[in-house]
Amino acid sequence: MYKETISFIKRLFPNQEFVPLHAPCFIGNEKEYLNDCIDSTFVSSVGKYVDKFEDVVAVYTGAKRAVVCVNGTNAIHLALLLVGVEQNDEVLTQPLTFIATCNAISYCGAHPVFIDVDRETMGLSPEKLEEWILDNAEMRGDALYNKSTGRRIKACVPMHTFGHPCKIDAIADICLRYSLELVEDAAESIGSFYRGKHTGLFGKIGVLSFNGNKTITTGGGGMLLFQDEELGSYAKHLSTQSKLPHSWEFVHDHIGYNYRMPNINAALGCAQMETLPLFLEKKRQLAEIYQGYFSKKGISFFVEPEHCRSNYWLNAILLDNEKERDDFLEYSNSNGVMTRPIWRLMNKLPMFEKEQCGDLSNCLYFEKRVVNIPSSVRL
Repeated sequence: MYKETISFIKRLFPNQEFVPLHAPCFIGNEKEYLNDCIDSTFVSSVGKYVDKFEDVVAVYTGAKRAVVCVNGTNAIHLALLLVGVEQNDEVLTQPLTFIATCNAISYCGAHPVFIDVDRETMGLSPEKLEEWILDNAEMRGDALYNKSTGRRIKACVPMHTFGHPCKIDAIADICLRYSLELVEDAAESIGSFYRGKHTGLFGKIGVLSFNGNKTITTGGGGMLLFQDEELGSYAKHLSTQSKLPHSWEFVHDHIGYNYRMPNINAALGCAQMETLPLFLEKKRQLAEIYQGYFSKKGISFFVEPEHCRSNYWLNAILLDNEKERDDFLEYSNSNGVMTRPIWRLMNKLPMFEKEQCGDLSNCLYFEKRVVNIPSSVRL
């Protein structure tokens, strides 16, 4: 099975000595905009492409305000600060995620609490979320507290895994009922929609990533999505060192952060946004090809959940057990095709192994079986 599958993947991506997992695709105005940026000399955090990139993404997603950051991790950190996460608070999230989610929580001095995911989405389970809250937390006034640790539970950070939207409407409802701030880790899901609404718009703040391996890229970059324009303006202020506008003086009115995206990266992003619809179409076509192939082989291919339109950022198959997963990873990577397992669960990492967890049966199921396969745009 391994040899036939690797041959099939290589035929999908011909003329490549080694097939990468997800390569960037530059077929539009990238060089034109980069040259214009260089000619203008505004290559740092001031320049027309920064504002243009924010406006284009806001219009595409339906956000009322978008604010760029240097990367997605910084964007999550800033989002958590903006919703009031403080030292020694707790944040409910999933252990099946990229490390950035939990690193950002830690930057605030807060503690992640790990809740299981759904089988249908690989994203945070609303049923398991509410079950954990009922068993482990209580309302004290207008805030939720952990009965065993005594800490305030301030926020919830679900993640749209591989671009597949989780059951975000149900999660948003739970957060509203228990006074939790909802920050969506939509880093992987630009171009993904749940019930016709773009991911990142269901909570107070959503976060996108434009890392080099994402559906579109700025080299490195992130963005915050807001439905509250005033909060978005405040985020912009904090992300640019909290500097007050002035022709020559340096006056700052808050502890600020140097999370500014350079104009040269934003220029790349503007060009990439122009080709995003084509990329999404081609990635959907690739997912359909994979689904047809693996269904004939009796291998489970992960498809977009109900009520969702996924960007299919990274395609994923589920093998029968951990040994089969590891054998396939070894064979494919040794034969010219990059494949990767899903992330090691966050609660198994030394930094987070002492943090509180719920039942993680589904997370453990996916950890042993999921393999990502090449998902680049095919033109």
